[in-house]
Amino acid sequence: MTATLLTGKEVADSIFKELTPLIKKLDPKLVIIQVGDDPASESYIKQKVKSCDAVGMRHDHVHLKTDVTKEELFAVIEKLNGDPDVTGFILQLPLPAHLASHVPLFLRAMEPKKDVDGFTAYNIGKTLISKEFEHLPPATPAGIIALLEFYGYGDVTGKEVVIVNHSNVVGKPLAVMLLNRNATVTVCHAATKDLGSHTRRADILISAVGKPKLITKDMVKPGAIVIDVGITRTKDGLVGDCDFEAVKEVASAITPVPGGVGPLTVASLIRNTVRAKQRQLES
Repeated sequence: MTATLLTGKEVADSIFKELTPLIKKLDPKLVIIQVGDDPASESYIKQKVKSCDAVGMRHDHVHLKTDVTKEELFAVIEKLNGDPDVTGFILQLPLPAHLASHVPLFLRAMEPKKDVDGFTAYNIGKTLISKEFEHLPPATPAGIIALLEFYGYGDVTGKEVVIVNHSNVVGKPLAVMLLNRNATVTVCHAATKDLGSHTRRADILISAVGKPKLITKDMVKPGAIVIDVGITRTKDGLVGDCDFEAVKEVASAITPVPGGVGPLTVASLIRNTVRAKQRQLES
């Protein structure tokens, strides 16, 4: 058995097709704050800008020097909070070392209605309530849900889902969103003992660690759906968490790296910006 390939571009294109007329009508604007010159951040921002251009969304890039002070960054956030022309903005992570410990404070300073990354406590809290309150959910978990729905796996009722990641960005909010859809969810992390004993139970296995070949063939239940969110740059290019060539022989469906979840993170960010504009006009 060779697994069906679940590529993200086709799903992202369908989202962009739906959003393009709304963007033309509503004219939202996305602002990206970048501090320093982290190479990975540069790459992610280029993808976001490219996608904004493709759907005709206005955007701006606020690029701050590496040695910017926390007071200066707070001032930028406050300015964007108060600018009526800015629909939503994101703070590109990671931040330089001298600012990294202040990330919770920077997020707290953001106006929740403009938090299109879905990282503020208010938007995370709404996601926790129910599926109906997932107005601005974190982009990567929302992208994973969109991927499952597009390929016909959206009904996760009663399914055993194992997530290998417990970060605030992916694992925790994704677990909540799957619980909102009546899945049975197990969350694993660095302190989990005997990881394979958990992953082998999964009807849907999602890994977002950033450790090549963490998930081996013997750790996957035959017929499982495998969503590989991990990404690591190696001398041979970008690779995910799964031993792809081996795992695809036992899974029923699998995402590639690159080209799987990545495009959907960007698509979900743009969708959140449109939703933010809609909700701002309603209020």
